[in-house]
Amino acid sequence: MSKLETVAALSAPDLLAPPVLAALRQWNAADQVLVAPIDAALADTAEFCAAYDVGLEESANCVVISGKREGEVRYAACVVLATTRADVNGIGRKRLDVRKASFAPMESAVSETGMEYGGITPIGLPGGWPVLVDSRVLDVPEAVVGSGLRRSKIVLPGALLAELPGASVVEGLGRAL
Repeated sequence: MSKLETVAALSAPDLLAPPVLAALRQWNAADQVLVAPIDAALADTAEFCAAYDVGLEESANCVVISGKREGEVRYAACVVLATTRADVNGIGRKRLDVRKASFAPMESAVSETGMEYGGITPIGLPGGWPVLVDSRVLDVPEAVVGSGLRRSKIVLPGALLAELPGASVVEGLGRAL
């Protein structure tokens, strides 16, 4: 049993980054989304999972990737379980339709999303961004993702992530570590 103390996400707006709160206020599934305060120093996946008794198979990481096409920088988010690693330069690159994709630089990821590094979540990303969700994430009854802030985490049914704007479920996006 996890040590997270969750509340309805919309009842704790101070635990959500502004774009996350705005997105939740417009999402018809927001009543299924919970948030829990955590120690910001423990926001990184391994430390968080150990400190709060959350299994790596329940923790979903959201990574921002980028690539250029005809001088334009393109971004996407990849959501994979913590037991896997996003296939950035294979599946991610093809979905972005760029020659080479990589993890977006920290400064770009933070400025483009309006979220804190280490807390970026697929909820509330900029309009038009593809949100690539590994199919295994959908099977998690209570998936833990970032809240946009390092000092909290969101808990929701993994299947809800497929309903986010721009989301597509991708088989094999997460590769075994």
